[in-house]
Formats: sequence, C-alpha cells, structure tokens
Amino acid sequence: MKAMVNELLSANVGKVKEMEPLSNHTTIKVGGPADVLIEPDSVENLKKTMAIIKKHEVPWRAIGRGSNLLVSDEGVEGVVIKIGEGLDELHVDGETVTVGGGYSLVRLATLMSKQGLSGLEFAGGIPGSVGGAVYMNAGAHGSDMSQIVKRALILFPDGMMEWLTNEEMQFAYRTSVLQTKRRGICIAAELQLTSGNREEIVAKMRKNKDYRRETQPWDKPCAGSIFRNPLPQYAGKLIEEAGLKGYTIGGAKISEQHANFIVNTGKAKAKDVLDLIQFVKKTIHELHGIHLRTEVEIIGRKL
Repeated sequence: MKAMVNELLSANVGKVKEMEPLSNHTTIKVGGPADVLIEPDSVENLKKTMAIIKKHEVPWRAIGRGSNLLVSDEGVEGVVIKIGEGLDELHVDGETVTVGGGYSLVRLATLMSKQGLSGLEFAGGIPGSVGGAVYMNAGAHGSDMSQIVKRALILFPDGMMEWLTNEEMQFAYRTSVLQTKRRGICIAAELQLTSGNREEIVAKMRKNKDYRRETQPWDKPCAGSIFRNPLPQYAGKLIEEAGLKGYTIGGAKISEQHANFIVNTGKAKAKDVLDLIQFVKKTIHELHGIHLRTEVEIIGRKL
C-alpha cells in the first residue's frame, strides 16, 4: 500500500490522504477511515490514479459528495476516489449541457433554471454530485436523471473511457448499469434540457426545493432516503404508520419530519444507523410482509 501511495504522490494526481475519516466526506457524518482517499484534480489525473491502483491490485471505489452513502465504523479497505473539484467543468450549448461528474447537482439545477432551461427542476434539493446522480438515477417529484441524460462518459477500471447512451446506461428505479453490470466512474454527462419560461422554471424549482426543505430533515446530518419505495407503497408512509417516527438507537434517530430518513443526532456510529435499518426492516416485514430494500448505499469492512 505504501508503494502505491508513494507512486500516487510522485505522479501528483491531486490530494492523497491516508487513514482519512470518511465521516468528513458523508452527509450523515459517520464512517471510519479509508486506507487511502484520493481526490484527483483532473480527468487525466483520475486516469493516472486508476492505472496506479490497477498496477498495485488494490481494491477501490468512487464516491461523490457523500449523500446516499453509509460507511461502516471500521472504514473502507483500499482506495476511495472522491470525484469533485477538477472534474466539475460545465459547458452549455443551447439546450445541451455537458457537465463534469463532480459538479453539484443542486448548483447545476439552480443555474440552469436561471438560464431558462427546464428538466432539472426535480433536482433542486438533491445534495449530490452529477456523477453520483447518474450512477443511482437520482430522482424526485416524478422525474429522474434518466429523463434528461443523453449519454454519460464512463471511465472503466481498465482505463478505457466510453460514452454510454441513455439506453446503454440501463436506467431503472434508483439504479443504472454502473451498479449492476459494468463497474465504472461517471466523469461527465451530456444532458438534454428544454428552453422555457425562465420565471416559471425558477418558480417550479423553488417550489420543489421548499417542499423538500419543509418535509425532509436536510438541516441535520442524514444520508437521504434510506429505503427504496416498495411501489405502489411508500417506505416513509409504512414506517410512519408503524409508529416509528422518532425511534432511536444510540445516536441514530428516525426523523420526526420524514420517516424514511435517519438523522445523526450528534454522536451516531454507523452501527447505530445499521441497527436502526435492520429494526425497521424487521418491523415492516412483520406488519406487512414487505421486504424493504435500502436506497442508501452501504459500504465498508465488517458489514
């Protein structure tokens, strides 16, 4: 591992940190250390990073802004690659927007609405990166990324980069081919938006953002929606009807604002969150025979 770190430092790929607490890089503010955390500062340096990781045969995974992510208290073995600054370029050509995987989705939605471009209103309150949103087909308010992504630029573990079409991305509810069949990192996306009335677009996005602010606990450390909706049912409604709002294990608490959110009350451990997830799953299965599946991605040692 040390030889790999030295090679990464010599290659000047960006920030390289050993034993970096991932609680500093997740929105729920829990998680043990990554053996190595790398923040490449360009696409070229990301490619160099991947080549060095492959050479040393070290396990890796990518993260964005750390929403929809729960890291175990024991941390993550190998390398965590954080896609952010340096991979956040933006180019607007009429109704076509090409944007880096590290770009903030909220920032992008806000900027596009002010330019009178429609299609991202649903994303006004989603605190992730573009790359993460493509990876998990993030959505809200009846829309998602699959509705606007024309194609996505993916870096594969072998160092090859390829533009995958919307069809090739195999988008489905909160998932894409990157989760199921073809492991890779979304380093850019080409979005097809639609010109419209600027005031109407801004108003719609603000309405969506206000709704999320009023109904979801984004002012507290949380990871976003914990469970996928078992359609036609809704996870939050099932949990609320089970009387679990406010239920607490350790420092983890089911939000009293929205039952499909777990908040860190200040000193939560990942184990508290995981135990609470298991308790909710067990309760809902006993009451309704429904197996809730997590939407939040759970990673790390000893899971």
